[in-house]
Amino acid sequence: MEDTYLNSEVVIVGSGPAGLTCSIYAARSGLAPVLLIGNVPGGQLITTDVIENYPGFKSISGCDLMMNMLSQAEELGTQFIYQSLEQIEQTDDNLFILSLSSGERITTKAVVIATGATHRRLGVPGESEFSNKGVSWCATCDGPMYREKRVAVVGGGNTAVMEAMFLSNFAEQVYLIHRRDSLRAEKYLQNKLLSNNRIEFLWNSEIVRISGDKVMDSVLLRNIVKDSESPLKLDGLFIAIGTTPSSGFCRDLIETDDDGYIMAIDTKTSCTGIFAAGDIVSGSLKQAIFAAGQGALVARYVEEYLGAR
Repeated sequence: MEDTYLNSEVVIVGSGPAGLTCSIYAARSGLAPVLLIGNVPGGQLITTDVIENYPGFKSISGCDLMMNMLSQAEELGTQFIYQSLEQIEQTDDNLFILSLSSGERITTKAVVIATGATHRRLGVPGESEFSNKGVSWCATCDGPMYREKRVAVVGGGNTAVMEAMFLSNFAEQVYLIHRRDSLRAEKYLQNKLLSNNRIEFLWNSEIVRISGDKVMDSVLLRNIVKDSESPLKLDGLFIAIGTTPSSGFCRDLIETDDDGYIMAIDTKTSCTGIFAAGDIVSGSLKQAIFAAGQGALVARYVEEYLGAR
């Protein structure tokens, strides 16, 4: 298929808070950005029922927030393409050729990667059914809703430990469920966790099933050592077993960390002309407001790179 050349100097890949904010700022600067939305607009936030920590909104659904951003970006002149990016190639004259899922190709001077990361799932019955109905992947986002409730965190790394400690500020009881008999988290974090009397450890345990009616109300636990099962009543379950970065299409071109997250300093990657923002960046806080802030920042650096400022 012949290349498709669009009237744009920058292509933004990903339609979460980082990508949409970047497109808004880039459009306001007259760069006529092209935004590769992918299959579903809005990124992970589109499935979040309630957001209570985004400035300016006491409470708003993730879908409403992202649709507002999407509408604003479109009204300002961002061109949307509902396709995914398969590969990026760099030409000898420092242009970039983007191969899309349709087979079409786009040539552009600058690329912003804001494809984010996906939460790893347990893969057990009830997980999808009760997603955002008791099952969450973000304690910072949803923790305050569980004041004086019984909650559990699944995982044994730094993220799981920090989620459990954060939840202990609100919940009456916090359980930490881990498949092993020791944590992988840093020793300093482990010591803080062990001194917290609101947190109870459920070692050598894994979740077999998540149950409830309209919302989750319990999980079925299996003790790996004893090979026995027992129910656990819960109001909320927080899954913290890691994330997978959506960076497979660009790892041969730019530097990533060991887990595949993009290494970027002030949104600038190891390849001049390619920028990154949001959850895809190594060390990201994985919060919507942080991603949006990086989206605004990356638009500024793209302007400078293209000589528009």
